[in-house]
Formats: sequence, C-alpha cells, structure tokens
Amino acid sequence: MNEKNKEEDLVYSTQFGRMCPRCNKPKSKCRCRKKETIPAGDGIVRLMRDKKGRKGKGVTLITGVLLGNEELKILAKSLKKKCGSGGSIKKGIIEIQGDHRDALEKELKVLGFKVKRSGG
Repeated sequence: MNEKNKEEDLVYSTQFGRMCPRCNKPKSKCRCRKKETIPAGDGIVRLMRDKKGRKGKGVTLITGVLLGNEELKILAKSLKKKCGSGGSIKKGIIEIQGDHRDALEKELKVLGFKVKRSGG
C-alpha cells in the first residue's frame, strides 16, 4: 500500500488560502490548469533575418503567428522540414537557422497567412 505524503493532500493553507492539489501552489498562482491563450496581434506574419547574440550566425525570425502553443509547434516543425534546417520556438517567435525568407514567405502564403518582410 502506498502512503501519500501529507503535503500532497494539502488543499487549504491559513497563509495562502485555497491550494491547488496538483502543484501545491496557491490557486491564484496555479498554472497547471490555466487555459492556453492565443496572443493578440494584427494578423500579419512578419519575416525578418537576425544575427544578434548568435556569434554572426543568421536566423530567420517569424513573428505574429496567431496560434496556440501546440499549433505553433506543429507549424514550426513543418517549416523547418521544408527548409531542411533546425530551429526553435522562443516566446511565441519561431526561429529557423539560416536565411530562408523566400521559401518561408511562399510556404506561409500557401498556408493562408498574410506575410510581410520586416527589418533590413
């Protein structure tokens, strides 16, 4: 028989009030049940090239994509595959290694996004 730790059963604290039973944090600071929000924006996807903080290596940044986290991951994966390159997602911005603005612009337009180039 498994014995549970007493802290796992904590649902109320005199110091914080109601507690989340999943993460043991106050309900006001609980993040395990919060719904995913879609970022606000103007609906225009912007493509730019950037080298700052990357030791001279260029990346293509894709900003303004109004999708949730899971959809954004799926889109990033397909775009990286299309370019044959690596990349990541940081704070809702898709980074793809190398300068692939032309290919990405065509692909995003095919997917139905309104695309603009920004930056230099």
